[in-house]
Amino acid sequence: MKRLTRAPSAALLLDYDGTLAPFRVDRSHALPYCGMVSVLQRIADSGKTRLAIISGRPVVELKSLLAPLHVEIWGATGLERLMPDGSYTEAAIGREALELLSQAKAKIVQAGLMSMAEIKRGSIAMHWRGIPAGKAESAATLIRKLWRPFAGSPPLRLLDFDHGVELRVAHPDKGDAVSTILNEVGSQAQIAYLGDDFTDEDAFSALNGRGLNVLVRPEYRKTIAQAWLKPPGELAAFLESWLHHRS
Repeated sequence: MKRLTRAPSAALLLDYDGTLAPFRVDRSHALPYCGMVSVLQRIADSGKTRLAIISGRPVVELKSLLAPLHVEIWGATGLERLMPDGSYTEAAIGREALELLSQAKAKIVQAGLMSMAEIKRGSIAMHWRGIPAGKAESAATLIRKLWRPFAGSPPLRLLDFDHGVELRVAHPDKGDAVSTILNEVGSQAQIAYLGDDFTDEDAFSALNGRGLNVLVRPEYRKTIAQAWLKPPGELAAFLESWLHHRS
């Protein structure tokens, strides 16, 4: 943390679900842990840390869940970007990827699995949180079988996440979002990325050697991150310490 105090600039990058907020069967109820918005607001208000949320959720959902916090948000795993001043940009998606995603959606419709589907820009996520274990396992096996032909196509990736699987465009991903921010803040900035899921490994990889990668989850899993925090207590302590040293 001494380096953080002395650094001319700093950036704090965080995933949302599983990191700032607990998982919920109803994703609209996945509000941040108690006190998280407050400490993030104080970090943002200090003017000494660039704060960004990088998530698989669409930007519009994150805005609502994080209100009244106004910070930089990367949504749809890097496909969308909303700046604190309200400016919004989105990455283009190739025609081939869109056609393959359309075909993959048709497979899910035919299998009667649309109740599990979350259709996002550039991806389809299938959730089985809250479904009985046996039924969830059967559904997961079927989904992977249906999507196997698409997963091997260069424009797309098939990614596991906590209680689900997602077929999405290969790029941009969270690592691309982190790389963009790295280029913007410069080599002297102190940076940390906090995330919980397998999709965050792309971000960890992009930051590796340039900053601190932190795994945030109740149970440890294999990761390239250098540190591990259990939410919400240890996460809150880390954020308060960050605020203290940057203030």
